[in-house]
Amino acid sequence: MTHQERTSKIRKEIIESYKALKSKYPLLKYQNAIGLSIFLLCVGVSLLLGYLWYIDVVPAWILIVVNAFLFGVLHELEHDLIHYMYFKGNKAIHNVMLFSVWILRPLTLNPWFRRTLHLHHHRFSGTLHDVEERGVTNGEKWTLKRLLFTPDLVLGNLLRVRGLFSDIKREVDNGNLKFETAHKLKLCGVFGLIPLTIVSHLILYFFGADLLLDFLNRKFEIGFVFPAMIKSILSWCSPIIYIILLPNLLRQFCLHFITSNLHYFGDVEKGNVIEQTQILTVWWTYPFQIFCFFFGWTHGIHHFVVNESFYVRHIARKKAHEIMKAHGVRFNDMGTFRRANRFNEIS
Repeated sequence: MTHQERTSKIRKEIIESYKALKSKYPLLKYQNAIGLSIFLLCVGVSLLLGYLWYIDVVPAWILIVVNAFLFGVLHELEHDLIHYMYFKGNKAIHNVMLFSVWILRPLTLNPWFRRTLHLHHHRFSGTLHDVEERGVTNGEKWTLKRLLFTPDLVLGNLLRVRGLFSDIKREVDNGNLKFETAHKLKLCGVFGLIPLTIVSHLILYFFGADLLLDFLNRKFEIGFVFPAMIKSILSWCSPIIYIILLPNLLRQFCLHFITSNLHYFGDVEKGNVIEQTQILTVWWTYPFQIFCFFFGWTHGIHHFVVNESFYVRHIARKKAHEIMKAHGVRFNDMGTFRRANRFNEIS
């Protein structure tokens, strides 16, 4: 079979498994109610934990770990919202949910701008102009630099933006991308960071530098500290840093590590969904998977059947995996780390 025929067969069989699941459990058909309930539960628990930390009932490490998990669930919810899976007919509730999950995950792009990049990603996954995946280090050789900038959408992308824009221009010149689309991708990539994402990263940069300076002063008495004004701002921002930013730093590193290595890049055949992703279930990825709600287990399924909720994908993943494996989708291809995420061996 051609890859189109195999993709069609995979998609058809997975959709049938979803229908059978919803027939067995009719509750799953109440998608809006389930999505809203997950949203309220995650937001409520994360804020309650933040309050308990603030009054010294819960230690910081528990706050960071649990909120990182909850924000990972909210990321999946936002991803569904980007695909209009909840309250499509009620823009007020839809946009309130989208705004709220962004505020609780401010290290990410503005979701209304990200929607453009994400829908483009589905159409052109693995290409030079797949801005969303390239923004999280997909396609780069594994070095200490890639590891350090895996969670960083500001400084990390600042260092790679020149090469990305050059590749986009070349794709336009070669007729692989319309000029208007290229211009829109660039605008969304830049303006999606303004102002919340940039401000949130700056707070973390100063917070990290302050910790480092305090450590150096204790050990070596270097005699250099931040001015009192910066110290005061960091102190004022402490609840935001511990309740929101540090959990998201952990979550974002784990998500970007998983997603950038389950997607293939650079030599993906145009329109070939089978070559776009793999399934990652290998045991040593579990510590990363926990904080992105086991993204590596289910995101490849999403590329075949886009308009289904993340929780249904998880519940039905075993059957979907059987179908995908039978038709040649890769599982646990660790060679991707050696090949800089290329689908084929680099000659």
